[in-house]
Amino acid sequence: MATFDARPLIAAGGEPFEAIMAAVAALGEGEDLVILAPFEPVPLEGVLGSQGFAYDAQAIGADAWRVTFRRLP
Repeated sequence: MATFDARPLIAAGGEPFEAIMAAVAALGEGEDLVILAPFEPVPLEGVLGSQGFAYDAQAIGADAWRVTFRRLP
């Protein structure tokens, strides 16, 4: 399982999309990607969903989300 914490980058005013897509490209076969974000990343869910990923989004705090992406077989 790979994890990408987007919270520090977003807090600094950055855009994590390219870094997340690089993390997706680096996934091994059958490896999940966990994204930590300050909000539910609905646009990312759509992008990765269209690329064959299922996701499970969970609020883990007042301003914290954990989204696990799994490539569908």
